[in-house]
Amino acid sequence: MSTATQTAECHELLLRLAGRLGDRQLWRCRDWLASGAVDAVARVLPLTLLRERVAITPEESRLVGAVLLPAGADAERLNAIPWVDEISETDYTFSAESPDRVSAGDSDAVVLGAILRGRPEVVEARSTWRRDRTSGSTARVVLVTTTGDAAHLTGELQRVLRALGTAEPVVEVLPRAFEPTGYHRAALAASEPLVAEGHLVPS
Repeated sequence: MSTATQTAECHELLLRLAGRLGDRQLWRCRDWLASGAVDAVARVLPLTLLRERVAITPEESRLVGAVLLPAGADAERLNAIPWVDEISETDYTFSAESPDRVSAGDSDAVVLGAILRGRPEVVEARSTWRRDRTSGSTARVVLVTTTGDAAHLTGELQRVLRALGTAEPVVEVLPRAFEPTGYHRAALAASEPLVAEGHLVPS
């Protein structure tokens, strides 16, 4: 497996875990992946899945075996991760409007829009607000569809958001051929454009 393929499949695995694995764990794994440190993801992710009791589907298990095992993951830990046939609905709701009903997040949107505007590999860039039904906590979710290097773009946008003050950025960069999960479909359905229509370069 080439490095590019390994990175792309690891990115897909992390996309599939969105909404089920915590934001802190996801952004760190995605940051490592964007830096080319698949081995760091391979060491940490299996243990995190076990600790957080996150079960995986057969397709996710295939990705775990194909990507993480060759990158140095502990085989016993991989085998101990439980399977599930279907992913239950996540405990989140989404809204295009900030839950605080203020413009606190608008400056971030302006910066992100400026970074993404005119990039030929960016098909769509959107944003939504996610609310945890249990804790009531909220987070901005950035959703980008791309024909380019999704893992690298994720890392770039995460670093921008952290520089703007978001400790645990939630960035979902979807390859154009990726079939969105239920979590992503719900987020996209309640999102609004980050870049005005016509400012993205058609791919």
